[in-house]
Amino acid sequence: MSSMQKANAVNIYVILSVATIIGIVGVFFRFLDEIFGHGFIFTSISNVILVIGIIISLKGVFAILGARD
Repeated sequence: MSSMQKANAVNIYVILSVATIIGIVGVFFRFLDEIFGHGFIFTSISNVILVIGIIISLKGVFAILGARD
């Protein structure tokens, strides 16, 4: 399998898609503050969700960068 095929593998795109969805959930979770009014709690949970999404997306990006022969 060539490096181009490894970099374009479906599982890498699945990882990046899941990370993007997690990041979007984190962003929308931040807006729950306006509905329920507990700013610090929702902001903290939102930041944790966003960091998880960032870590997962970095895993996918480094998988693409590490796909060498």
